[in-house]
Amino acid sequence: MSSMHFKYVRIQGKELAKNTMYAKGIFSMCWQLIQDDVMEAEDADLFREIDSWFAENLPWPPPCKRQEPVVCWFKTDNSDEMLRMIRPALWLLERYNHPYFLVYTNSPGEIVYEDKYQIAAKVDGVLQIDEIQPSWSPDAT
Repeated sequence: MSSMHFKYVRIQGKELAKNTMYAKGIFSMCWQLIQDDVMEAEDADLFREIDSWFAENLPWPPPCKRQEPVVCWFKTDNSDEMLRMIRPALWLLERYNHPYFLVYTNSPGEIVYEDKYQIAAKVDGVLQIDEIQPSWSPDAT
């Protein structure tokens, strides 16, 4: 697996965003911890500094401004600085025992916005729930 190359990475949680029915991203998760009064004031100030840095250095995709059902992904090829600056937010999630996942993909869906560091891809709007497949275990009865 070490030879695989992925174009995009996303930091997301287990909770779903209402407008996309897709896992919330790191900014939404941290803001939710602040709004729910979970984060201590000093930690909330740290996240506000992180968020301000991103607001100044990372373009805000127009589909996100319009709250369209899109999901944003960092580009893996040139987003080292972005990922380095987001690490303290990962630390905050860990500090408050908030689970998160780093998701890598080459197929994020239809890309509707792109800049130097990120893309926004449409969410297809259909959450598919499949039946559990039959067990493939030789011990299954």
